[in-house]
Amino acid sequence: MNVLIVDDEPLARERLRHLIARIDNFMVLEHEASNGRDAIDLCTKLQPDIVLMDIRMPVMGGLEAAKYISNMERPPAIIFCTAYDSHALEAFDAQAVGYLLKPIRLEDLTMALQRASRLNRLQMAWLDVQLPEQHHEKEHIAAKTLRGIELVPLNDVLYFMADNKYVTVHHRHGEVLIDDPLKVLEEDHTHDFVRIHRNALVRRDAIESLSRNDKGHCFLHLKEVPEPLSISRRHVPLIKKIMQSL
Repeated sequence: MNVLIVDDEPLARERLRHLIARIDNFMVLEHEASNGRDAIDLCTKLQPDIVLMDIRMPVMGGLEAAKYISNMERPPAIIFCTAYDSHALEAFDAQAVGYLLKPIRLEDLTMALQRASRLNRLQMAWLDVQLPEQHHEKEHIAAKTLRGIELVPLNDVLYFMADNKYVTVHHRHGEVLIDDPLKVLEEDHTHDFVRIHRNALVRRDAIESLSRNDKGHCFLHLKEVPEPLSISRRHVPLIKKIMQSL
């Protein structure tokens, strides 16, 4: 069984490597990751059997990364290495997700690896785990491209535009297509984005001004977006209210 280690602390990664070397039938991959985003890239390229992953890491934490990894065609089993207290751990345990409480002991690691090696994809479908809001919200938008999974930081997204069954994510560095429904995006990111039309969500703090053409059609101007977006009349009052609070 090939194991990928993901932790932002070099000493923690080294300790896991030494412990796994003492366990039969498990081999640590040469490549390691120090954050969730790199973990997703390595899982796509190397297809490990098991991932040992810290929860609190820079760039992208372990919980968010695990959601993307679990949706891969051949997802690895994920074991969290965490310092969370027992109350938070109960949430993971209830969903059959392995976890190890730091500092990690050889006996516990052995049992967790053996258990993870028996997990199948159904048992890894833990995406509905009820976690505290600050850990459950996504900080990235994931798009499947020819290069694999492309992650766009949510802070870089300016607006979402729906067209048939796909949604275009317009961000500061370009655009990507995703298949997430606009309604789901609206529910997941209601604090950051607001609907202005049946086919568009815009970033609240990017709203700049409103205008109307000679035919009476309303348009919304966003910071960093050269072309104005059409806004339905029924959404104008809400947008004006948001503009007053910015």
